[in-house]
Amino acid sequence: MPDGDGPGSTQSLPLDPPTPAAQATGAPTGERGLTGREVRPFSMVGVVWDDEDAELRGTAQVRTRAAGTHRWSGWQDLETHNAEHAPDPGSAERAAGAVKGSTAPLWVGASDGVEVRVRPDAPEYRGALPVPLPTGLHLELVDPGQNPREGTDAAGADRTAGQASAVLPALDRAETEAAAGLAPAAKPYIGPRPRIITRRGWGADEKLREKGFACTRTVKAAFVHHSATGNNYSCSQASSVIRGIHRFHVRSNGWRDLGYNFLVDRCGNIYEGRAGGVTKPVMGAHTLGFNTDTMGIAVLGTFRSSDPPAAAVTAVSRLTAWKLGLSGADPKGRVTLVSGGGNKYKRGKRVGLNVISGHRDGFATDCPGARLYKKLGTARTTSARLQGR
Repeated sequence: MPDGDGPGSTQSLPLDPPTPAAQATGAPTGERGLTGREVRPFSMVGVVWDDEDAELRGTAQVRTRAAGTHRWSGWQDLETHNAEHAPDPGSAERAAGAVKGSTAPLWVGASDGVEVRVRPDAPEYRGALPVPLPTGLHLELVDPGQNPREGTDAAGADRTAGQASAVLPALDRAETEAAAGLAPAAKPYIGPRPRIITRRGWGADEKLREKGFACTRTVKAAFVHHSATGNNYSCSQASSVIRGIHRFHVRSNGWRDLGYNFLVDRCGNIYEGRAGGVTKPVMGAHTLGFNTDTMGIAVLGTFRSSDPPAAAVTAVSRLTAWKLGLSGADPKGRVTLVSGGGNKYKRGKRVGLNVISGHRDGFATDCPGARLYKKLGTARTTSARLQGR
């Protein structure tokens, strides 16, 4: 049922139990899903389960019906390995007990029909039982709702009163240094602040998140991600995609707020993510084990086999040149971080990483996708140049 909070809503539908054949074997496994059915309108879909540490070892696929039509899509894959995007083990956010496991949410556009199937991996050898699926599997259908600020164009530029609260304008180098409280004689390595669409600008429902904020000491590094929400969105829809991710992270994943600190769309627009202040070292939930003293940047899209738009890579460079410059970090440099625990580095392990790293550098995952990961060298070089290095 819809949750009724704010302009959007979330429908949560339990997946069908194991098939009779699977039940006859006594195994709590087998394909789960939902047959095609009409539902309330939604635009984003994902699957969640009870245990945030459980891995969905299998495939999850959905097909959807475009709203107001009889047209069904083909089967689309959901990214099943999403546990690496989460609050760190031992953090207050994770200890609250509301965190759940999930696939990545997929943007499908306005839809009113859905079908889903979740299949476990085949046994590793003949006669073995199928790999168990996580318990408590639910389909989550997210309607991001309307942006209260309807007077925006495709790039997010406000056409109504109150533009300053919706967008932080770009600053030149002198203005950036003054805004950071730096004396002209200091000559810091800091890039000009890029234009940033604020949470108000993309229409964040502030009733969803927790009221408080959690910050770390500084920002030593940036982890670049892809959102794995698919590439079937226009720049005019980017705010809706972000509102959908926000609602999925909070209502479906059980996080305190949107997990990423910043997001970038295909047109190079930059968006404020987790609340707490764009200049502050806000603790995110983007790279399991490495959320302390880092920031997470998600490029909207899926970049395993598709190249990221050049505008998006440039935006990552401009954002990191400014944000990392606030703490004196060199985009082409290296940094040592202490792992909070994950599948690649155990808790307490000191790890040397690039100041601008891909998610896969801190966790065993294919995020941010092979095509975006290959562009990080370019992003580092451009970011350092913008800092004046």
